[in-house]
Formats: sequence, structure tokens, C-alpha cells
Amino acid sequence: MQSALHITTKVLPGNKIEIQIPPGSIGEEVEVFVVLSGSPSKRFAAIDILNQLSGQQQFKTAEAVDRYLQAERDSWER
Repeated sequence: MQSALHITTKVLPGNKIEIQIPPGSIGEEVEVFVVLSGSPSKRFAAIDILNQLSGQQQFKTAEAVDRYLQAERDSWER
């Protein structure tokens, strides 16, 4: 059997695909990669995702987090 095949197929109802492998492959282990064609999905930065959540962020910068944590640690010593 060939070491690699390039097969184009269509997505069937139920988000399923069907591929046919050449004869003589029964019982062999194969790896399947699915590459979606068309426009790539939009990627978001983590901060964009957090900004879309309900409520507000408590900290805007790493420095603000550091200040908050230091204040918490200071309160333990009192």
C-alpha cells in the first residue's frame, strides 16, 4: 500500500465523512488527517475572549495583579 493518499471528499449529513482505502488494507492501522478548506476560522487572542465574558475584569495589567497579591500577602502578616 502507498504510504500516503490524498483524498478529497464531502461532509455528509451528521458531520460525517466517508473515505475508501485501496484493496488489501483490511486490518491495517491508518492515520487520518482532516484539513478543512475554505476560509480559515477566526482566531481570537485570550484577552479578546476574556473581554467578551460577562462581568468585568478585576485586573487590567500584570502589575495590577502583583499589587493585589502583595496586598493580600501583607494582610496575612498583620
